[in-house]
Amino acid sequence: MERRKFLAIVALAGICFTMAVPKVEAQININIGPAPECPYGYYDYAPYGCAPYGYYGPEWFTGGVFVGAGPWYHGPEHFQGHVDNHYDSRQGYKGPYPKVGEKPEPSKHPEKVANFHGNEVHDGHGQAGGVHAQAGGEHGPAGGEHH
Repeated sequence: MERRKFLAIVALAGICFTMAVPKVEAQININIGPAPECPYGYYDYAPYGCAPYGYYGPEWFTGGVFVGAGPWYHGPEHFQGHVDNHYDSRQGYKGPYPKVGEKPEPSKHPEKVANFHGNEVHDGHGQAGGVHAQAGGEHGPAGGEHH
């Protein structure tokens, strides 16, 4: 009998203890800071360096303003845009890069890249969605040279 009484008291204490403990919801905030200020957009992967003119297709710009990429993306929910990965350092690009804070050259309009040669589709968060050569029917210059 003593044993039953003891088990009942322990069970009751356990129930009371679990009811008395407040629920705590975990919340994690990560402040990544402001988006890089780059004249032709920035890469959609860390460390988010400035992308050269011609990397992003015209659909990545609204009124000449980059819609963002990665954690700062602020375009449509199901957005898919063309990029030319020949301008990606991960693909061997070794040409010039603009610096953070630079202004676009007056003759280079990112929403109207002449001879844009998009060969990959990305969403706004950096996920490649497929390979689509010759975005918009445009062809890049012969010999792999890009302007």
